[in-house]
Amino acid sequence: MTSSRRAFLNLIGLGAAAVATGPLLAGCSEKPTASGAAQNLDDVAGLLPAHQDLALSIKPDLVGTRPVPDGYTTYPASLVDAITDKPGTSGQEIRAMTPVWGPAPPGFRQSAYLQAVNAELGTPVNFTIQDGGTYADKLNAMFGARDVPDLLCVPGWEIDKIPRFSDATKVLFTDLTDYLKGSAAAAYPMLASFPTGAWRNAVWNQRLYAVPNPTDGPFPWALFTRKDLLDKRGLPVPKSLDELLTMAGQVTEPKKSVWAFGDIFPMVQMYHRVPGAKGGWRLGANKTPEFKYETAEYRAALEVMAKIYQDGLVHPDIVASKGADQNQLFARNGAIIFAQAGVGFWQGAQAEHQKVNRELNIQPVPIFAAGGGDPLVWGAADPISYTFIKAGLAKERVEELLRVINWCSAPLGTQEAQLRDYGLAGKHHTATSNGPVKTDLAFKEIANQFFFISGRNPTVGPYPDTPNYVRDVLAYSNEMVKYLEKDPWDGLKLEMPAKYAASRVPAEEKFNDLLRGRRPMSDYDGLVQEWKANGGEEARALMAKALSDAGR
Repeated sequence: MTSSRRAFLNLIGLGAAAVATGPLLAGCSEKPTASGAAQNLDDVAGLLPAHQDLALSIKPDLVGTRPVPDGYTTYPASLVDAITDKPGTSGQEIRAMTPVWGPAPPGFRQSAYLQAVNAELGTPVNFTIQDGGTYADKLNAMFGARDVPDLLCVPGWEIDKIPRFSDATKVLFTDLTDYLKGSAAAAYPMLASFPTGAWRNAVWNQRLYAVPNPTDGPFPWALFTRKDLLDKRGLPVPKSLDELLTMAGQVTEPKKSVWAFGDIFPMVQMYHRVPGAKGGWRLGANKTPEFKYETAEYRAALEVMAKIYQDGLVHPDIVASKGADQNQLFARNGAIIFAQAGVGFWQGAQAEHQKVNRELNIQPVPIFAAGGGDPLVWGAADPISYTFIKAGLAKERVEELLRVINWCSAPLGTQEAQLRDYGLAGKHHTATSNGPVKTDLAFKEIANQFFFISGRNPTVGPYPDTPNYVRDVLAYSNEMVKYLEKDPWDGLKLEMPAKYAASRVPAEEKFNDLLRGRRPMSDYDGLVQEWKANGGEEARALMAKALSDAGR
């Protein structure tokens, strides 16, 4: 996965403004889904594009254990043109909105990269780049105003936090079913090559409303360490939670501005085998759905994380602000020794910061289970994000936008993919025998803008500036995938009850107050009861009914 994904990476709950249903979502349908809804994705086969492989595909160097993607350690010696005609024909500017984690790149009038890609597209794309950490706040404001751009990226993890999202799709976005179902997708061969499973998730209200961005890895999180700094201290990569916590005390030196951790609570939950499916659900011993807050594992994880904060092992900038740049503190400054991020963070951070620090060695810490036994690894099988096309556009405009998305989805080995990923030769990358290597300008201007309005068949690499990365990430991923959590609701698309969706962020913030010491731990049981009353029981009923209706 590219460095753009490094955030999924740092999922931050949407703000309080995002929980209001608002007049739009309440009025989008005659039958608003206040109680939630479930859809069996096996029932939507007739709406999906007919899958066709691309003749452009190249043989991988390393094979991933599915759902881990295959890896490429060498860059294609020669590139081909995937598309001969410019996809843009109108010359009319395309407005698009995508997220970014980190500094926003310059706009298209100041960006040689955007100008180069737009020239190949034939129609300019003008991006509005929004902070990924507060992206849902912006989405809710746009939905409430019924004002969306021509192309809108919606990260998958934000959708179930937006009440009545399916109602909004019918009002705000173009129904793409007739443009893409069956053989119609052949007009967009890159899109037709996407995995069918990704397309299934792009259906709302029994219609195809978006182009999915298929996930290029099954893991939402990993714990990374600055192995170069551990080596200097004569410390090994920890192999258990006890070793990790002991080592955290050894490496934390406030007088030298070094702390063990950023916020690693999701990883601590994983170490305690807290459920992660569908946001934190599992089936209990009596086959009744139960949420993480109700489990002994979550409470134990919360208590461990609370002690990590109490012991001063978390960098004070992280303690003080959600907006602290953990990536800089970890990868560039070495002020954090262990940082949680998405797997895609790894390559991008190594490539960017090794130019300043040649000894830099970012490595993942294998996942373990508190108390021993097999670990539990959360999965992330759903698409990374979805691209929606604004409603009310003429058929010719929709087709033009689909052609642009198709161009942006070109695979490894094409001229289009190289321009999209690496920009201009001599300006954004240096050509080497092992492939293009990004320049400083590339890291400034390329924030995977076009990645987030398209998608690609999942692959890993190649990355000539980090030649060991593909082998390392495939080795880590093929080992961790053995312990991937089983999702009882796999193949079921759930729209959670509005009350539950609206309460998710406030509930998370209250439990965060416990682990940060802002509330006494004695409040725990009361918060669980409050969660149940604020939509938790409604969600449980929906989860149980979805399984029953599916015959499970």
